[in-house]
Amino acid sequence: MVEILKLIASFINDLHDKVLDIVGIAGYTLNDKQLHFIFMAVIGILIFAFTQIVFKKLAKYSITAISFIYTFTVMLVIVFAIEIQQKITNRGNMEFADIVYGLYGFIYVFLIYLLIKLIVLAIKKAYNKYSKNSSISK
Repeated sequence: MVEILKLIASFINDLHDKVLDIVGIAGYTLNDKQLHFIFMAVIGILIFAFTQIVFKKLAKYSITAISFIYTFTVMLVIVFAIEIQQKITNRGNMEFADIVYGLYGFIYVFLIYLLIKLIVLAIKKAYNKYSKNSSISK
């Protein structure tokens, strides 16, 4: 886990330095804060545009899918925050497997929820079909 974070940090730092070099060569005098402002704005609006398109399509079928994606994203942030906190405070072990198992637990329970939801929907559908047939035969 630590190695993965170091690899990601190294990539981001190298990218950061390259962007500063390119901006400097182009003659712009942007400080670090201005650069973060621009990059986060661009990244954020691209993610928003992608999310808007995907969620509009999903909303036609099921709000549950949107709720799952949102919840999974929040869970991803939480499990990473917990593992980073464990590294910073030296309490517990910072392990990638902990992240995977934490998310696996959420997905497992979510699938149980979906199964229960499908069973309830099937029962309602069968009941409505039976009710409709018995009212027709009267």
